[in-house]
Amino acid sequence: MSDLYFKSTRGSNEKVLSSQAIVNGIAEDGGLYIPEFLPKIGKPLSYLKEMNYDELAFHIMKKFFTDFEDLVLQECIKKAYDSKFGDPAIVPLIEKGGAYFLELYHGPTLAFKDMALSILPHLLRAACIKIDIDEEIVILTATSGDTGKAALEGFSDVEGTKIVVFYPRDGVSQIQERQMITQEGSNTYAIAIEGNFDDAQKGVKEIFNDKNFNKILRNNNYIFSSANSINIGRLVPQIVYYIYSYLNLSKLGKISKNERINIVVPTGNFGNILAAYYAKKMGLPVNKLICASNENNVLYDFINTGIYDKKRKLKATSSPSMDILVSSNLERLLYDLCENDTGVVKSLIEKLNKRGEYRITPNMKHKLKDFYGGFATDNEVSETIRDVYKSFNYLIDPHTAVAYNVYQKYIRDTKDTTKTIIASTASPFKFPNSVMKAVDDKFSNYDDFALLEKIAKISNCSIPKSLKDIDKRKILHNTVCKREDMKSIISRILKI
Repeated sequence: MSDLYFKSTRGSNEKVLSSQAIVNGIAEDGGLYIPEFLPKIGKPLSYLKEMNYDELAFHIMKKFFTDFEDLVLQECIKKAYDSKFGDPAIVPLIEKGGAYFLELYHGPTLAFKDMALSILPHLLRAACIKIDIDEEIVILTATSGDTGKAALEGFSDVEGTKIVVFYPRDGVSQIQERQMITQEGSNTYAIAIEGNFDDAQKGVKEIFNDKNFNKILRNNNYIFSSANSINIGRLVPQIVYYIYSYLNLSKLGKISKNERINIVVPTGNFGNILAAYYAKKMGLPVNKLICASNENNVLYDFINTGIYDKKRKLKATSSPSMDILVSSNLERLLYDLCENDTGVVKSLIEKLNKRGEYRITPNMKHKLKDFYGGFATDNEVSETIRDVYKSFNYLIDPHTAVAYNVYQKYIRDTKDTTKTIIASTASPFKFPNSVMKAVDDKFSNYDDFALLEKIAKISNCSIPKSLKDIDKRKILHNTVCKREDMKSIISRILKI
């Protein structure tokens, strides 16, 4: 197998193998790493459906991570997808309400981010060994809720790393915040910022691109990397579960050979649906990618108008992990839409940074035909949670409810009867207040921790071990800062 190289969306001449791209996190010019070409799945789907999750993960990841030795990559995968996942299927498919819910939340932090962040620390350590990096890696991440805990959990006490997570002080659920601020590990730091997720994400990007600060880090034997989905080491593992879900549908006899499916993804930062798009480009028979937004519907507007406009007030919704106005991974799609013209990508991102908006060309807009964009209001999310529970005795979280609501709108708009997978991105236990208020108003006056027992009772499920008595755990992280102070907080942590 010949090596696959990665380059920047913004046009620098830098070309690196996957191990270097994973360690760097972001390209030297501030762009995102993309493969020089997207490999094909390579084997008949009828052959692949006999593989278990680990085997399929190796088959797909090896096509991107060509410089990893087979045994090393297999060991990374084995360590990632083990008993810490609460379901032996890793990502079970549940048929309800005329669709197939792909439950991506059976990992240790109860969100889909575990699917990639369980393996990223192992990939990073292996990459550092491979390219002889002696410096300590500082993982720098902004989170809208789920990435933070999953990254903290994944990197906790991993040798040769520190992890610093910034989250919006009032922009995550009570459970999400408690998961982060009680995280153990001598190398973990969770910092609340006074602002929203976009403020945290902008601050992290500025620090990554601050050459003087990075030089100071190197002089003190540190280098930055990222656990956000801008890191190709996190994006590629997400491709696997879309292919795996299709193979399971085939194995169960739910679809015929090479039958096309739709995939619905609730998304704010565009990484999860981009992974589905990449799966389609690799050869997965996908008809339509349905992009589901909440009331921060910047992606809905972009798909339907070709205009990306972040000049709007960020709304705090019941699906906080999607409360985002600057969708970082959309840059990778732009690269594809403009036929790999890095000059176009760079120009569009500059317009977004300077003017707060950009418009793509008619030809690029035409290529968005793979996507359908829809959005759901908070009232619609509550109604959807209640209707799904009462109609199908199935409890879903607000993010999954956004997806199911948009799926229902898509059916009404198109009359399309294609079989559909819905990415169920978080456990209802992570958002007890929103979920239980939607089920019945009588739960409005309970706090999140008391509602865990209520969810367990009506869903016939035990409270996940990771949340049991979480309100009684010691708070280990209580730092709050302004966005402009993020760099000084890092300096203090690293003692530089």
